[in-house]
Amino acid sequence: MEKVQGEMEIERWERSEEISDAEKKVIQEIWSRVYANCEDVGVSILIRFFVNFPSAKQYFSQFKHMEDPLEMERSLQLRKHARRVMGAINTVVENLNDSEKVSSVLALVGKAHALKHKVEPIYFKKLTGVMLEVIAEEYPNDFTPEAHGAWTKMKTLIYTHVTAAYKEGTLWKTALQTLLF
Repeated sequence: MEKVQGEMEIERWERSEEISDAEKKVIQEIWSRVYANCEDVGVSILIRFFVNFPSAKQYFSQFKHMEDPLEMERSLQLRKHARRVMGAINTVVENLNDSEKVSSVLALVGKAHALKHKVEPIYFKKLTGVMLEVIAEEYPNDFTPEAHGAWTKMKTLIYTHVTAAYKEGTLWKTALQTLLF
């Protein structure tokens, strides 16, 4: 049974660890192979995500009622979203040496999902976990213990930067309420 934590819950103790230059290289090398099959891998990630966490489909009107993984796989909307997710991750991976660019890209993703789509932040932790599982299964020869460690840091980097937008929104909302009341 799936358990979803409280509304808008953010784990404040989680911080991203710095990714070393060697780890960045490992991430980029593996990602180059993953991104060569970006749509298929992205679709696999989203299907597993929705199968494992069906409540996440509530944020997607175009495929929230799909139960069958084969139906999801054929969905043009799901494929389009998979390409968008993989494109954002690709931008992050390509710019791992530019922390401002990484922060900027992930802040945009976070703000859109926090403010426009109202997605609970815990789903990003779940999605990045699924991403790691799928990449490890699809590329087992590349996914050494060192690679796993590097990708775990990458997963945390994505999650913490995306959910920072939620924290900003909460702080801004609290400050506004303080001023108004």
